[in-house]
Amino acid sequence: MSNKTNTRLLDALNARPVDRTPVWIMRQAGRYLPEYLETRKQAGDFMTLAGTPELACEVTLQPLRRFALDAAILFSDILTVPDAMGLGLYFEAGEGPRFKHPTRTPQDISRLPTPDPETELRYVMDAVRLIRRELNDSVPLIGFSGSPWTVATYMVEGGGSKEYQHIKRLMYGDKNALHELLTRVTTTTINYLKAQADAGAQALMVFDTWGGVLTPAAYREFSLHYMQQIVDALRASHTSTPITLFTKNAGNWLTEIANTGCHGVGVDWTTDLQEARALTNDAVALQGNMDPGVLYGTKERISEEVKRVLDSYGQGHRHIFNLGHGIHQHIDPDNVSHMIDTLHSLSPSYHQ
Repeated sequence: MSNKTNTRLLDALNARPVDRTPVWIMRQAGRYLPEYLETRKQAGDFMTLAGTPELACEVTLQPLRRFALDAAILFSDILTVPDAMGLGLYFEAGEGPRFKHPTRTPQDISRLPTPDPETELRYVMDAVRLIRRELNDSVPLIGFSGSPWTVATYMVEGGGSKEYQHIKRLMYGDKNALHELLTRVTTTTINYLKAQADAGAQALMVFDTWGGVLTPAAYREFSLHYMQQIVDALRASHTSTPITLFTKNAGNWLTEIANTGCHGVGVDWTTDLQEARALTNDAVALQGNMDPGVLYGTKERISEEVKRVLDSYGQGHRHIFNLGHGIHQHIDPDNVSHMIDTLHSLSPSYHQ
């Protein structure tokens, strides 16, 4: 990490010129890195890793030691919020996150507390402060949360889901109860993101992993409406902290997402950036959107895809290169290096 301040990410989000396309990787601190696996082993389990500020800081910085990235992203999990609301988050080997106390009835919802981010989530804020100090302004730090809809889906299902049985039963059976749940999660999420910005996060991101499972009308009512509240609150209180929204499988809704007033919109690999740029009318930065699976390919194929993504956005300063979703655990880190080197070589010509 160099001592010189790198502001490319913030410049792209704020519509300022950049010399080359900034890059970071969703889930860049993760299981594809041997050094991460070593630290994870040392921690013993995921919750200890995420819940110990020194360890969370270490794994946040690991990819920046290895790759010439333009941002760090806080190592944490979108489910820290419901955990702080008393649902009892734990991780089942091979099964992913689970909750001991799913939230499924109006009574469950009415009992949910509104945690104080500097108390119940103090370990996250301490990690943000520590990472920011260690980065020494070499690159900006991104803080994040899950979207209220995505977090609520986990809370109601009790973990990941393929059928969304419980959340859709609530949505189509007692939508007032679901709105009450989403309102409570939104309030906590706004407090959580504001606290991350106060602790030192210089950009914020909201991950709406499950928004794409909704109908267009349900997406507007149960997902976008609440992300709009988050954008409004943060733009009012933290005017200099750009916020990016990312809904997976949201190609049809990019115009509406951009109209929230966010600074950036994440785009997955199912939508071409040229189309996304037209839909958003160049009003926001676009982040994306290489298929993570490309990184299983040959170096030549990776180079071709980097060029294709750059070509699809075209000339301009508001593209943030990223994968269309999180990096896979079995990717070879050398292929990531090759992707970034190729981007550094090719992207300056798109900024002339």
